[in-house]
Parts: sequence; C-alpha cells; structure tokens
Amino acid sequence: MEQNKPFTGKEYLDSLDDGREIWLNGEKIKSVVDHPAFRNAARSNARLYDALHDPKYHNVLTTETDTGNGGFTHKFFRSSRTAQEMLEARDAIAAWARLNYGWMGRSPDYKASFLGTLGTNPEFYGQYQNNARRWYKEAQEKVLFFNHAIVNPPVDRHKPIHEVGDVFVHVEKETDAGLIVSGSKMVATGSALTNYNFVANYGNTPVQKEEFAVALVVQMDAPGVKLLTRPSYELKAAMTGSPFDYPLSSRMDENDAVLIFDKVLIPWENVIVYRDLETANNFFLKSGFLHRALLQGCTRFAVKLDFLTGLLLKGLETTGTIQFRGVQVNVGEVLAWRSLFWSLSTAMATDPDQGTKGTVLPNFDAALCYRVMSAIAYPKVMEIIQNIMAGALIVQPSSAEDFKNPELRPYLDKLYRGSNDYDALSKIKLIKLLWDSIGSEFAGRHELYERNYGGNHENSRLEILLDAMAKGSAAGFKEFAEQCMSEYDLEGWTDPTWINPDDVNRVKGYYDNKMTSPQA
Repeated sequence: MEQNKPFTGKEYLDSLDDGREIWLNGEKIKSVVDHPAFRNAARSNARLYDALHDPKYHNVLTTETDTGNGGFTHKFFRSSRTAQEMLEARDAIAAWARLNYGWMGRSPDYKASFLGTLGTNPEFYGQYQNNARRWYKEAQEKVLFFNHAIVNPPVDRHKPIHEVGDVFVHVEKETDAGLIVSGSKMVATGSALTNYNFVANYGNTPVQKEEFAVALVVQMDAPGVKLLTRPSYELKAAMTGSPFDYPLSSRMDENDAVLIFDKVLIPWENVIVYRDLETANNFFLKSGFLHRALLQGCTRFAVKLDFLTGLLLKGLETTGTIQFRGVQVNVGEVLAWRSLFWSLSTAMATDPDQGTKGTVLPNFDAALCYRVMSAIAYPKVMEIIQNIMAGALIVQPSSAEDFKNPELRPYLDKLYRGSNDYDALSKIKLIKLLWDSIGSEFAGRHELYERNYGGNHENSRLEILLDAMAKGSAAGFKEFAEQCMSEYDLEGWTDPTWINPDDVNRVKGYYDNKMTSPQA
C-alpha cells in the first residue's frame, strides 16, 4: 500500500486483513480483525493510530518527518538530536500509553525504538546499510507497526545454537530473490496484530555459524510464516463475561506466540544482517536499540503505575480504610515506586548519551537501572495491593448479570455497597477492574511480563557490570576508593590536610611508653 502519512485506525485494521496464518485452539484464524480472540485488542491499537490524526493529540504526538516527504510522524519514530527532542518523544510515548492505561507493551512505538536508529546508524549493518536506511524512511513515514522476536525457544539451550537447527532460525539457502529461512522464535508478543516482525538473536549463547547470523524483516502475511498463540484472555473474557467483568483482558490482551518460519523467502531488501557474526551477536547492545527500548518501556511502565495507584486509592475509599496509618504507609511506598520510574524516564531523556551523526540516545545508566528495578517494583506493588485491599478483591458477584436480576438486585445494593458514598454498582465496577489488574489470568501474565520485560534477571544485572567495565566507569569507581585509601597508611595521614592523633592517642602512647620503659 502506497502512502505518505500514518495509518488511520481504519487503515490499520484493513492492513491486518491480509491472510496471515494465525493458529488458536487448533483453528487457523480467518481474520484477526473479526475474531473474538483478537478484535478488541486490534481496535485498542487502532485508537492509537486515530490519535495521530486527532487535533487534540497532534502537538504532543507528532512532528514533521526528516525524510523529505513533507509528512508527519509519531515523535519517537524519528531520531532525536537534542535532549528537548528526546523529552518530547518521551511525552509522545506517554500520551499513547495513557490511551491503553499502560497495559499494552507492544504498541507501535515499542519497535520504533529500533526503527528510529536505522537512519542515523546504518553503517552498523555493513553491506545491508541501504536496507536500514529504507526501513527508517518507510517506517517513519507510515508509522508502521513492527514487533520483534529475538529469543530462541526454551529447547536444548545447553547446546550451541547451530546444533539446534531443527528449532532455531537459520538460513537454509540463498537464492536470487533472497534467503530461504526456517526455524522459530519467541515470544512474539502482539505479533498477530502487527504489519512486520523483526527477527534477530539475543541471549547468553552467541551465534557461531554464519547461517544463524541473521537479522531480518518479515511481513506477517509472508508464505510459510505462522504464529502459534497461547490461550486468548480476550476470548475467555468474551465467552464468560462482559466488559464490566473483564475491562482490561477483554480489550488489552497482546497475545504471545511462537513465530514459525517454514521455508520462508526473505527478499534481499529485507535483510539487515547476514553472515556477520560480530554484528549479529552485538546488535542488541551496540545498535542503540536497547537505549531507546528502555525509554519506551520505562515510560509505559510509569503510566501503568499511575493507573494502578489511582485504582488503589479509589479501592481504599470503597473499603473505608484509607485513613489507617498502616494503609497510608503502604500507599506511600506505591507512590515512591511510581515516582522513581517517572524520574528515571525523565533522566533518560534530559541527560542523554551521545549517539551517531549528531543524535542523542537515552541515558544508558538510567535505562539499565529501570531494567533491573522494574522487575522488583511490579511484584512489590502487586503484593501491597493484595495486602491492603485484602478480601475486598474477591467479594464480588459472579458477573454483571447478577445486577440485572431484579430478585438479586436489592441484596447486591445492600451487601456490596462501599464506604464514602460508593453505591454497590460503582464499588463492584471498581473491584472488578482491580481484580482484572492483579488477580485474573490476564493479570498473572502481566506480572510475569513485567518481571521478564528487560530480559532474563541475570542478564539485566550482568549487562550493567559489563557496560560499566567497557566504558571505564567501573575503573573510575575503584580509583575513587583507592584515592581515599591513598590518604593514610600505617604511620597515619599521608595528606597534610589532616592532623595525626599522636598527641591524644592513648593506645599509641601506651605502647610507646612500654617500649621505652626499663622493663622493656
């Protein structure tokens, strides 16, 4: 489809109707736009595209492109050249995240983290740098919806990657038209609702064989591409309740999937890395993608914590416990976590690192801090909510239908009413939203998601150390400690700033007298 401006919501939905092969419950889905397992999540994404064309959001979300087409784009799809531009891109991320209350982590701006680096660091991709430039231009002008799948499935991970060729992505052969690729990747979160997927390698095990050293772009409707999805929370919500009962899982479920390549042709113009072991093994840390991905992730996470904080405060109003000191202490901790991540997001934007060709990247120290701390914060916030909301979370009628039954309604109005003038319907509407946030299967998946968002818990910590060693800050920390140690020795202070305690030190005087006495 030729276009020089971002999708509208309708155009985005139309773009998904391309015959892509999505499997759920043993069935090949005919249309993700119409299927009850995907249709509302698709429309949640469509709302983001409509916002790009809405005057209400125009100033905060969009900027002119830097590709020369005279169009406009989402601010995070364009490389930032100043701290101010980076901050404005951050605010655009936040504005989109607020439209889904922070619950959709794979919105189109997530992969803009990578796409926005391609135009200013194309040389990183060697002979495929023109492909990088083209994707930067096309993705920016159209605000294309990409996802990525960069982790190998949990199969034979104790073996070198090339020894698991029956499962892991690799090139089977080269043709004039492109590469024939087979294998699989995970976790292709939200990929059923994207236009393209970016596939590369990330993990503890480096690629050692050239046919596995690939980074590529694949259209979701390419022949041989299949998505095998987990159970759909949206479908379960539709089958067992209403939006009143499942207000999040019924419209925010980014279905996770295994992405399968069965002899898929990848045209040469969609190849980003091939037969380059160094680039394939280092794109995650050295391309600039991780800096930007963590800014997007931290900002979206901060919006989510804003939402959970508001829910918690309202929930405590309904139970009448907000005035208790112990409860207030716990709420204060939630607020501290929320403020921490907004502060990290702001620091990433306003104190940026230098990028290539006059661009800036989010501050990497703050980014890596978010990566570790978010996995600690989210379970803690969940625990606090569970502790102080307690049994109120499960004291709820079975479904919205109970309120519609005239025989039951008087009991519900009396027994389920809340404190502080909350009637039963208002209280239960809030409790069901809280439950879908922290207690439902959808909520459980989100806790696992936030725990692992930045990668496995060991790598997220190890890479902080490796980065500190690589850029010299670890050596600087040691030098700082050594400076302190150089200011004294066995004889006392080596720096004349301070006075030795010889005149008052009773221990030293005792031993001096003992050594000079006749008995000695």
